[in-house]
Amino acid sequence: MGYPDQRFDVNLSILFTELPLLERPAAAAAAGFTAVELWWPWIETPTPPQAELDALKKALDDAGTQLVGLNFYAGQLPGPDRGALSVPGTESDRFRANIEVAADFAASVGCTALNALYGNRVEGADPVVQDALALENLVLAARAADRIGAILLVETLNKPESPLYPLVSAPAAIEVVDKVNAATGLGNAKFLLDLYHLSMNGENLGQVIKAYAAKTGHVQIADNPGRGAPGTGSLPLERLLDELKDAGYTGRVGLEYKPGDRPSADSFDWLPVSARAAG
Repeated sequence: MGYPDQRFDVNLSILFTELPLLERPAAAAAAGFTAVELWWPWIETPTPPQAELDALKKALDDAGTQLVGLNFYAGQLPGPDRGALSVPGTESDRFRANIEVAADFAASVGCTALNALYGNRVEGADPVVQDALALENLVLAARAADRIGAILLVETLNKPESPLYPLVSAPAAIEVVDKVNAATGLGNAKFLLDLYHLSMNGENLGQVIKAYAAKTGHVQIADNPGRGAPGTGSLPLERLLDELKDAGYTGRVGLEYKPGDRPSADSFDWLPVSARAAG
């Protein structure tokens, strides 16, 4: 049990950001990791030129890293946005334009998990209308994910850092997951359980794990407070990951923390090198 018993991947949108995007897979590999994940890297466009997609695929392949998670287009992230799919008008259109692009890229690199951030509440927009639009877009995304043999992830964020994001509890995200699965009949919508976000919301993490491990498609971690590496805060992350495993979760654990003032490569001292390669 403990950290060496887990399968970790590194989020290259929050770690190794001191390097250009195309250099990050090799840096993760040099630190001992074989699996990585990404937020949508092209925040300005849902439809980047094919040459840029090809260059990222080559960087992943050359480094020997497996992309295990990819966000759909989510607006300015990092930045003020928290997704696009429930935002009426241009942002919803951009999300839809991205669905097949993201799915095709994921297929090209063997990535089988696609994360769809819900998007913020918008002043002047009826929440009921936003939720109906969200379900419509999530159904499209779930079908695209199913086409390539992937799951669709729905994530809870935390209210202090994302006050306009409506999914700020595990039950809220689970409700959306259930609605998408009911609408598609595919069963490939899953919960993205982020222990940092849930702890920031004050949820009972042990209860969440017991209640929703079976519906969880991916796990992400950072310590709290500070969103730093494990051991920099007070969350019992090693114990919580053991609880997830005991509850039946067998997937990967994404490292989605801030390295602090040090280079990203120096922020993994909590994890033995022998435990970094994901099987």
